[in-house]
Amino acid sequence: MKRRVSPDEQLMTALYTEHYAVLINFVSRYVSDRHKAEDLVQETLLRAWKHIDHLDPEPGRTRSYLLTIARNVVTNAWRAEQRRPRLVSDETAVNSVPSADNVDQMVEGWLVAEALERLSPEHRAVIQAMYYEGQSVADAARRLSVPEGTVKSRAYYAVRALRAVFEEMGMLRSGGAA
Repeated sequence: MKRRVSPDEQLMTALYTEHYAVLINFVSRYVSDRHKAEDLVQETLLRAWKHIDHLDPEPGRTRSYLLTIARNVVTNAWRAEQRRPRLVSDETAVNSVPSADNVDQMVEGWLVAEALERLSPEHRAVIQAMYYEGQSVADAARRLSVPEGTVKSRAYYAVRALRAVFEEMGMLRSGGAA
């Protein structure tokens, strides 16, 4: 049994047959990729089919109408392309972007730096000397020109103050260990 073809399908087949070559040449002037150009021509014909009632049967006007649609399709595709992020092929730029692990470390570093800023200068100096520079209590005492007992006491209170700051910042739960 042969399927009946609607007049719209016959018209679209005729449009495709008559105008495809012109449309592909027109679109190819703006799009260098042949497959993309073919996709844009298909989009043009699809839009024409959706508005088939706007088609003027006069050949010159039909071609003009199709070229107008094609121009709009190409313009829309170009605009969409401009909004997409570009792939970077510069190896130095790619390597300078932090990886996911580095991002977590960077954020954690910023939060710790912010917490340290909230400490008194004396407590911050003891934390810097003992925990970041790895100095002993005796070395930190000599460097800071204070007795060793003062360094121990400041270190104890500085760690408690940091724990409180971390809790305020949401980095620790109350009662949790640092």
